[in-house]
Amino acid sequence: MRDKTLLAPYDLLLARHGPQHWWPGETAFEVMVGAVLTQNTAWANVEKAIANLRRADALGCAAILGLGDGELAEQLRPAGYFNVKARRLKSLCGFLAARGVTEAPEELADQGGLAELRHDLLAVHGIGEETADSILLYALDLPSFVVDAYTRRIFARLGLLRGSETYADIQRLIEANLPRDRRLYNEYHALIVRLGKEQCRPRPRCADCPLNPICPTAP
Repeated sequence: MRDKTLLAPYDLLLARHGPQHWWPGETAFEVMVGAVLTQNTAWANVEKAIANLRRADALGCAAILGLGDGELAEQLRPAGYFNVKARRLKSLCGFLAARGVTEAPEELADQGGLAELRHDLLAVHGIGEETADSILLYALDLPSFVVDAYTRRIFARLGLLRGSETYADIQRLIEANLPRDRRLYNEYHALIVRLGKEQCRPRPRCADCPLNPICPTAP
């Protein structure tokens, strides 16, 4: 039987904020691009870079592979680390091309089980665990819970983590104690991000936090 402790924060966050409609993106490929570009930057900067690609008619796998490295990097400049991210984005597009899903990247979901696809994504240059899980969950609609800095901070303050756990430790804990439901994973992670940005910051704003009733560190 699953521990209901991990559902309690979700229920409180959903009651306060409602559905978040995350991840923003018109296509599965746009979601994948966003997952790569959001590394080490704010989402507002990612939106500017994606808008650049769209204006250049380059928001597609084949189009990105056809751009020169410098040209692609210039389009990605608002997202920061643009040379690095250009290489990473090209590596992802090369992976999609090798799998034969250039025109419909969402079809990658049909090419293996979740564990196999995750392993393959992690082998792509520049794709780490958080980015791979974001692609699996938000672009491919597969139940892989995304762990980020907000997740670690919030769950530690709730007393659910010691603070030394690895990404894999945290993911296993969460997935073992929640229904295996990609819609739930999607909404829960989105609500965690919102809480981490608005209240559970490095210097927490506890007064209006929806998790006050269950948070042992709340004043």
